Amino acid sequence: MGASDVTVLIPTLLRPLIGDRSRVPLAAPSAIPLGQLLDNLHHGYPVFARRIRDETGALRRYVNVYVNGEDVRRLDGLATPVQPGAEVMIIQSVAGG
Repeated sequence: MGASDVTVLIPTLLRPLIGDRSRVPLAAPSAIPLGQLLDNLHHGYPVFARRIRDETGALRRYVNVYVNGEDVRRLDGLATPVQPGAEVMIIQSVAGG
């Protein structure tokens, strides 16, 4: 993993959909919008992609994404710039009763 990689942390429930990985390094030599980063992450994992984003491309309401600890919904959403070396955490809400 290089200094220009972005590390994406994958929640336990989604790991089987992305090769059982808990961390996925993605090359990012310069700032990249979160939406584009997710497109790169989803490449080859269509079921994973559908769990994160809806048919319009928006984040699903039960999925929270944080860039360096900041909720992207409070930033610029999918347009939030992700800098080289950043950590992106995906959290999927789990409901139960």
